[in-house]
Amino acid sequence: MELPDRLATIASNGPTAIAHRLSELDTEWTTGRAVKATTGLLLVAGIFLAAFVDPWWLILPAVAGAALLQYMFFRRSWLTHIFSAAGLRSGAEIENERIALRVLRGDFQQLPTVFQVEDRDAVCRMEGEGGSCVGDECTKIDPRDAATMILEQTGGSKH
Repeated sequence: MELPDRLATIASNGPTAIAHRLSELDTEWTTGRAVKATTGLLLVAGIFLAAFVDPWWLILPAVAGAALLQYMFFRRSWLTHIFSAAGLRSGAEIENERIALRVLRGDFQQLPTVFQVEDRDAVCRMEGEGGSCVGDECTKIDPRDAATMILEQTGGSKH
């Protein structure tokens, strides 16, 4: 299911569904976390096997080190591609969904806007820090349209 569709479905099920999905996102593994866990496992297993079985097992820590070096310089390694193909997402993709869900839930409604006269000076001092700017009219829109709009604004519309 595409992210806008998933967000629309969750939003239409109400705040409880949004809170449940946010707690699920807190435990979701990222591709980066999986790469680090795999390389750590390869390092430990390779050293253990080299010590007790055969020194040729030192190839495993060498492969793990090469994967870490590639990940360090390029932020994407061959392991990252494998985990992406397996369905894991990057931390940025998960964070985009988290922010979109929080917007749909209304977490940011209390932020000052440039339309609130008493807060106009405070907002102007932030000079480009962002925040929500809403007009006088507050109309309800379709959850799928809201999800698409939020993803476009947060840079998460790629997925």
